[in-house]
Amino acid sequence: MTTLDLFRLDGRTIVITGASSGLGVGFARSLASAGADLVLAARRQDRLDALAVELEGAGTRVAVVAADVSDPDACEAVAEQAIATFGRIDGVVNNAGLGSAVSALKETPDGFRKLIDVNLNGVFWMARACAARMEHGGSIVNVASVLGHIAPRFPQAAYAASKAGVIGLTRDLAGEWARRGIRVNALSPGYFESEMTAAAQGDVLREMVAAQSMLGRFGVQEELDTALLFLISPASSYVTGTTLLVDGGLSSY
Repeated sequence: MTTLDLFRLDGRTIVITGASSGLGVGFARSLASAGADLVLAARRQDRLDALAVELEGAGTRVAVVAADVSDPDACEAVAEQAIATFGRIDGVVNNAGLGSAVSALKETPDGFRKLIDVNLNGVFWMARACAARMEHGGSIVNVASVLGHIAPRFPQAAYAASKAGVIGLTRDLAGEWARRGIRVNALSPGYFESEMTAAAQGDVLREMVAAQSMLGRFGVQEELDTALLFLISPASSYVTGTTLLVDGGLSSY
């Protein structure tokens, strides 16, 4: 086996949440190219179906499950579908999430709770559902954010709190499940070209990133895909409980 072989996912089943748009679509395409069988989960069935047709056309085996990760029962159903279709779960990419840029004094209780319920609680419910069915050697990657590490440049209390929570949750689950042979890590993107950033004052964000990060630009999907592939694959077999920042130096500037 060569070093490059360690990045292959042939014969492995990976669950990806938030797979109907944005970074999740790119993650699905990348892991498919590495040989994985995929279970795609999100709320928008039509977009999941369209992605499945594309991936299956290229030879990937795909199962699709419409699910809201804030519902524990829905997460259990995703895990059950993975087992029913492929007989195994080898990895999870907890990517589903909501964005928010509301000042703390204007945030509503319902808005705050909804974001935490998806961005943090949903990570826990899906990780738990899948870990209960994983064999030794499984890998869970929770998508956090650079805003879980640094003070946001814009008012984002709920979002920042949810992502900081994901980082803490990742450390705990890694410790709990290490003896079961399940690794748990977090991936913290900076600002990437995506539907979320385009909708959230993209030009203002670009000016901020240009002035306040080392590389001075947004990242592109492929630069995050490679980091995810490392964490989800056997290439990172001695890595657990850590958070990999992929932020162009924003958190270090």
